[in-house]
Amino acid sequence: MNTDPAKVQLTADGRLKHFLTTEGLSRELLTEILDTADSFISTQERDVKKVPLLRGKTVVNLFFENSTRTRSTFELAAKRLSADILNLDISKSATAKGETLMDTLWNLEAMYSDMFVVRHADSGAAHFIAEHVTPHVAIINAGDGRHAHPTQAMLDMLTIRRHKGSIEGKIVAIVGDILHSRVARSQIHALRTLGAAEVRVIGPGTLLPKDIESLGCKAFYRMEEGLKDCDVVIMLRLQKERMQNALLPSEGEFFKLYGLTEEKLAYAKPDAIVMHPGPINRGVEIESNVADGPQSVILNQVSYGIAVRMAVMAMAMSGQQQEKNELYGNDQEEA
Repeated sequence: MNTDPAKVQLTADGRLKHFLTTEGLSRELLTEILDTADSFISTQERDVKKVPLLRGKTVVNLFFENSTRTRSTFELAAKRLSADILNLDISKSATAKGETLMDTLWNLEAMYSDMFVVRHADSGAAHFIAEHVTPHVAIINAGDGRHAHPTQAMLDMLTIRRHKGSIEGKIVAIVGDILHSRVARSQIHALRTLGAAEVRVIGPGTLLPKDIESLGCKAFYRMEEGLKDCDVVIMLRLQKERMQNALLPSEGEFFKLYGLTEEKLAYAKPDAIVMHPGPINRGVEIESNVADGPQSVILNQVSYGIAVRMAVMAMAMSGQQQEKNELYGNDQEEA
C-alpha cells in the first residue's frame, strides 16, 4: 500500500481526488477547501439551497460504524450538490453475511457509483479502499479507527477562521481523550499546516499517546497550565467504547480534573471560543453553562460541517473528472 497520503489523495497536478487525511496536504490546498466551504455557506442561507455541481453523480454512504450525525451531514451535503444518494446499511448488507469488503465495493462499482463516503472501525480502511477501487471513484474518509477524521478537522478549522479571523498565530488547546481520538490527530495536522502558533493537548497521562508530541504539539496534564492564554479550546468526547482497560478512575473524577467549567475556562483568553465535535457528554467533558454559553460555537460547527463536506465532495469529484478527461481525452467527451 502506498503510504504517502499526498500521492494517493492528489492528481498529478496537485488537485484533490480523494480526501483521506489532513496529513501531508499543503497549506494552499487546505485553504482552498476552507474558501470553497465559505462560498457554500452563503448558498445555505437561500430559499433554494441546491447547486448542480454533482448532478447525475451517485454518492454511496458506506458506514461500517454507526454515526447518525456524520452520515446525515454527508447525505445532506450530497443532496445540496444535487447528487443521487445511496445509504448502505452495513449491518444488514452482504458483508454481514460473509461477503468480503472488496466484493461489496466491486458490486457497488458495477452500479456506476462515483463516490464512496467511508466510515470504518479499522485505521487505514479508507486508504485501502482508495487504492483498490476502480479508478475515478472518489473516496471520502468519514472516520477510520483511531487514525483520521479529516472533514471534522476541516469544519473545525473553518469554525476557528470564521470566529477568530485566522488560524495563523492562534494558541489552540485540545482537551480530553486524545488517545482514542481520530479527530485530534486530524486537527493537529491541519492546525500546524495552517500556521497555528501553538497546539496543546491536555489530559490524564493514560489518555495521551506517549509519542503525541512527535506530531508537533505540546502535552499538558493540568488544565490551569494547558489553557493559559488559549484562543481556542476544543473539548473531546470520552470514547468509552474504545477503552479496553480501566484508563480512568471514574467519569466524576475526570470532570473534576478535566471537565470544562466556567472556572477553568477563565484560564484561557477572555475572548476564547469553545468547541466540541459532538456528541457532548454534559457533566463529563463540559458543563452546560459553558456548552450553552456565549463563548460556545458548538452549534456553528454543525452548520459549517455541511458546507465543508460539500466543498470536499465537489473538489474530489472535480479532480476525478479532470484525471478521467486527461486519461481518455476526446473519447470520454464523446461517450
